[in-house]
Amino acid sequence: MTTQSPIIRLPELISTVCLCKGSIYRGIKHGSFPAPIKLTRRAVGWRRSDVDRWLANPTGFRAESEQ
Repeated sequence: MTTQSPIIRLPELISTVCLCKGSIYRGIKHGSFPAPIKLTRRAVGWRRSDVDRWLANPTGFRAESEQ
């Protein structure tokens, strides 16, 4: 049985990582911040486990596709 990581939305993400929206999306573009997952046609969220992994090592984070 696998447990799914909780999903957090942008307002909670901003307060958790202390970055502005622009910095978050710039990091996503460069692969140095976790990418969001699509929830609905107009909504995205971030896996809490990905955010926690970034918080543990923000300068060494690489998107999973680049590891």
